[in-house]
Amino acid sequence: MVFDVSVAISWILFLALFPITFFWLRRAWRIAINKDFSEVAVKRGQPPANPARYAPYEAVINLVAGTVTLATIGGVLSGQLDYDTWTAIAGSTIWCKFFICFALSRQAHTLPLKKAGA
Repeated sequence: MVFDVSVAISWILFLALFPITFFWLRRAWRIAINKDFSEVAVKRGQPPANPARYAPYEAVINLVAGTVTLATIGGVLSGQLDYDTWTAIAGSTIWCKFFICFALSRQAHTLPLKKAGA
């Protein structure tokens, strides 16, 4: 194996999976077990009016994403996942988690409806 840019980026992605997994699973733990809703559906640093309403969704998103990345790390270390497979799983999980959390935060911060005739 020749060390070039693609190998360096692959190592960066693989090593980044460790802290990413830790933070996502820790966030799921904080929301589901400790009932800490301070990081639920945050938009521009502000939590929604009722973060407890969106807490189960945020906890499940973080738990699923953290579990998938943890399984990916295990698959790479055990040699069961080839390069194309684990990079696809890791990249898709990261991007999907970010998009879903973004959508959840926007849903949690909807504007109040205007009354008819007002």
